[in-house]
Formats: sequence, C-alpha cells, structure tokens
Amino acid sequence: MADSPDKTARHVAIIMDGNGRWAKRKHLPRVMGHRKGVEAVRELVRSLKDTSIECLTLYAFSSENWKRPGEEVDDLMNLMRKFIKSDLPEFIANDVKLKILGDWQSLAPDIVEMLEDALAQTANGSRTLAVALNYGAHAEITAAARAAAAQGEITEETLAANLYSADLPPLDLMIRTSGEVRLSNFLLWQVAYAEMIFTDVLWPDFTPAHLHDALDQFAGRERRFGGR
Repeated sequence: MADSPDKTARHVAIIMDGNGRWAKRKHLPRVMGHRKGVEAVRELVRSLKDTSIECLTLYAFSSENWKRPGEEVDDLMNLMRKFIKSDLPEFIANDVKLKILGDWQSLAPDIVEMLEDALAQTANGSRTLAVALNYGAHAEITAAARAAAAQGEITEETLAANLYSADLPPLDLMIRTSGEVRLSNFLLWQVAYAEMIFTDVLWPDFTPAHLHDALDQFAGRERRFGGR
C-alpha cells in the first residue's frame, strides 16, 4: 500500500553540521572534514531516486560563514568549484534539477558563471536539489517583504510568493546533524509547521540509511498544523 500523502516527505532540508568535529576526532585538517562532507552529499543525492523526496534542500554556506578564517572559506569555495564541475554530468544523467537559494550572485565571478551554467543545463530535471549558498533567513524574509511592499499589500501570501523557495513544495522535514539543536538562521519562515529531527551523527558520517530512518520517523508522526 502506498504511503498516504501526509506521511510522505516531499521536501526535506538538512543543516549539514559536524565536518570540523569529524576531522578533529580523526586528527585531520579541517578541510578533510569538508571534503568528506562533499562525499556524503554526493551519496545522498544519488539515493534520492529511492525516496519520496521531490526536493532536497542543503545548507551549504550561510551568510555568517564569511566570518570563518579566510583559509577555510577559500577551501569551501574551491570544494564548491570541484563539486559543480565533477557532479554536473551526474545531475543531468539522473534528472536532478539544481536550484540555488541565497545571494549566490555575490560569490566569485567564476563560481557564479559555473552555477548559471549548471542551472541552465539542469532546468528540466524532475527532482530538485536546492542548495543554500550565501544564505540567511533574516535576509531572505527582509528581501521578500521589501518585494511584496513594492508590489502592493504585504500579506502572508505575497511575502511567501517572494521567498527564494516560492516554487518549491512546502517544507515537510528539517534534519540537523552533529547533535546541535538550533536552526542557525535557516528557512525560518518555511519551517513553521515542518517536523524536525536532530541527530548526533556528524555530517560526513550521514548516509542514505540515516536519511531513510529519518523518513520513517517522519511517517510515524502525526502532523496537526496547529489543529488537534
């Protein structure tokens, strides 16, 4: 028997946390944790075809991450370049549509160019990978309110229509790895009635099996959306 619609997570978001701690525990440079984290992303995206997920949203780089040491930021940007270049053909082959949330056009010109190309080449994909880059929810909501005001009256509907995620399914499930229990300025509007799962697993160790376990937990919950 197929899962009922309210038991099926169409849109899942993940705060990918714990790369640095993973590297520290293994006495490795911090960048090695980020590289292992990219491998975890790759395996998860490959597994989407075996799930109910229509959109997977990943918190890759927040607007606050610029405060990190310059060397670490450079490593993250270089990993992004390598990931886009190496995995774009696989996205296309697996019918994955790329979407970017955040002020990504303020990134380095070559990264912007690579992202524009990737967006164009994957535009017709049937399953979405949304990546939050240079993203902050406060900035997103502020920009959406400003856009809604320019269009007329600000209402919940007009504000929601101007969010980065306006064309995505409603958020069903938010997962955060590494044992931290906070949202870190991620999808604050969208998470209003989403279910949340916080796991102690560090992001580089997060596997498709962990995702399937989270989806099973989601299916076992009763969602009331403010009702009884």
